[in-house]
Amino acid sequence: MKIDILTLFPHMFDGFLTESIIKRAIEKKLVEINLIDFRKYSTDPHHKVDDYQYGGGSGMVLMIEPIYNCLKEIKTDESKVILMTPQGVTYNQKMAYDLSKEKHLIIICGHYEGFDERIRSLVDMEVSIGDYVLTGGEIPSMIITDSVTRLIDNVIREDSHIFDSFKDNLLDFPVYTKPVDFMGMKVPEVLLSGHHENINKWKQAEALKRTKIRRPDLLERVDKDV
Repeated sequence: MKIDILTLFPHMFDGFLTESIIKRAIEKKLVEINLIDFRKYSTDPHHKVDDYQYGGGSGMVLMIEPIYNCLKEIKTDESKVILMTPQGVTYNQKMAYDLSKEKHLIIICGHYEGFDERIRSLVDMEVSIGDYVLTGGEIPSMIITDSVTRLIDNVIREDSHIFDSFKDNLLDFPVYTKPVDFMGMKVPEVLLSGHHENINKWKQAEALKRTKIRRPDLLERVDKDV
């Protein structure tokens, strides 16, 4: 997979791309991640990418021309263009799975007060990571990139994400490691039994119980889908 991130602040990604699983995925050539400073696609002599909004209002607005010029150069028939915006559809695990099957993602990081409305005509989908506002789309783009990359074949072991929270609209089941008994808090006996069928039944039951308590709205989605 190839992921191109359009940003005015590429150095914000330094640690993100050079540590842990993302770094290893890049080194193994399982994913190619490019940071594109779209300021260089501005036709302004000073590489200006924003201006005051028509009709008045506070804050600067990203101009369409640099984004258009950049997409014209890098977009192909296999590209899916994503605009990070608080007004987009709320991101979830199913979207991560779907996007992990794409060949080329282009993620546009907004900034300043907003972006020229006409930029929406250039994208395939608008995505939000939640009902709050950040200073820019860089951190949200990292969230998309991380959640998608870990689902690409061979980036991590499949059994590491097959039971992820939100898989089948359930939260993950509780997990334990050594010691078996810590100050009276014990690992459930079933997990020590070696009986795989009973262990799987316990995991499913615990995932369902945890979801009912913490995120009943997820179970409501299941009912609507049936």
